[in-house]
Amino acid sequence: MRVVFSVAVLAGLSVAPAFAEDVSALLYRQTQAFSDAGQQGKGSVMAKYLDDDVIFFNEGGDKATKADMAQDSPPAPGMNRAITTTDWGCRVHGNVAVTSFVDVVEQGPEGRRQQFKFRSVETWLKEGAVWKMIGSETLSVPEDPASVTLNAKTLDEYAGTYEATPDMRFTFARKGDDLVASLNGGTETVQKAQARDIVFSSGHGTTPKVFQRDEAGKITGFVYLRGKNSLSFRRVE
Repeated sequence: MRVVFSVAVLAGLSVAPAFAEDVSALLYRQTQAFSDAGQQGKGSVMAKYLDDDVIFFNEGGDKATKADMAQDSPPAPGMNRAITTTDWGCRVHGNVAVTSFVDVVEQGPEGRRQQFKFRSVETWLKEGAVWKMIGSETLSVPEDPASVTLNAKTLDEYAGTYEATPDMRFTFARKGDDLVASLNGGTETVQKAQARDIVFSSGHGTTPKVFQRDEAGKITGFVYLRGKNSLSFRRVE
């Protein structure tokens, strides 16, 4: 992950010649070492792996230069963070290589550890005998919230058709113990409930649908939460 946290002891890091080992294995090792250095606040070590003109964006969309990352700074205290590079992929095209991976970050005290995942795609260029990073972009991997079970009566209350515009309609229906939804008559998808009146499609827990009720408790519509692009749907009979 491309956030500077503090964790494990960093030892014996060096930028090795590409011929010393398989390129994919080499870049995996360098990627983990780069992350470990970030965890320790060892910017001077991170800089060894960066091209002078690297294009670098972290998971928050912030752009950084090599100079921005090259400064040593004390690691954040008390967070007890650890990072592991997983889901590794590498494609080599001559003196250019593109890697993809997921960084798994764990933090917090034993027994109450939190886990976060970040997907990165990075580009490396072989410069002489060494490989330097020339591009990096990281995104947070969205994870669904825990779901709850709603009774049939509540699911039946959601059933119906909802309209944002004449050409954008959602239809909800209860099928057994499930609530399903379809957009404009398309494929039905099962909806999970985060809480009463808050549902989401699996894999899209960060963009839930929040049902709205009138003073009598009757469902009148829902808001499809999509940040600044959120949409309001009114119930149509």
